[in-house]
Amino acid sequence: MPFTRMDTKWRALRIFTAAIATCALACGNVGAKAAAQAPVPAGATAEFTQLAAQLVAAREAAGPESEAAEERALAILDGVALEGLNRPSPDVAALNQRLAGLVKQQPSEGETYSVAQLKGSPGAYALLADFGLGGPSAVRIYAGAPGKLALAGHVDRYAQKDFIDDYIELLPLETPISLFATIAGRTDELQTGVFTIWRFDGRAVQAIWSSDILQQSSYRAVPNGFELTYCAQTDPDDPSACHGMERDRYAWQNGAWKQIETAKLPAPAGK
Repeated sequence: MPFTRMDTKWRALRIFTAAIATCALACGNVGAKAAAQAPVPAGATAEFTQLAAQLVAAREAAGPESEAAEERALAILDGVALEGLNRPSPDVAALNQRLAGLVKQQPSEGETYSVAQLKGSPGAYALLADFGLGGPSAVRIYAGAPGKLALAGHVDRYAQKDFIDDYIELLPLETPISLFATIAGRTDELQTGVFTIWRFDGRAVQAIWSSDILQQSSYRAVPNGFELTYCAQTDPDDPSACHGMERDRYAWQNGAWKQIETAKLPAPAGK
């Protein structure tokens, strides 16, 4: 089904969640073993900071946005990510510390850059780029032989016209092929989210399933799939009320993404 752009009211409610997420990235890795990686060159850092600010300002002003500026900023991230991933012994935790150094907004207000490994065949890495609370987001996919990884796919509003790119999260799935989920929204008081499952087949990345906008939603990766819990019986007169929840489980089976289980759940207490 077609997507619409995210409701701008969600943005004001994302600051707290985004700050926690950034702390989890930047603070949680403090004790990790750091690889000997050179810092991002000062010139590239300055250019990237300027481009990120430009992208956020253009989005917040609801004016024309520059595909070239976004692609240049993403190309700088590609360079940092691939330099780390193509080392003899890639250290993703250390790489993410390095990427976190590119975050200049304090508090971060949704600005996040991080890499995660995709499981399953053919195997790849995904970089999530959130340029800030009011800016765009994108995903970059890196694949290839060890030491020779290169950009192999991307998800952004220019490549996928209906992609909601205001602010997203990324979750690799535990499946035999390379699948991952993107989650847009979910930082408003209703935990509202839009969920999309993507497949990387070694040549390109494509969406294979997407949800509607779901209230009071939560999610998790499960063996061979994805579990989604949400309010299935909303109240049009009271958005905070839910009269019934549902839990759906999806899995990759016989070469396709399928819903394999659904369960009705009681309404949340006090709702």
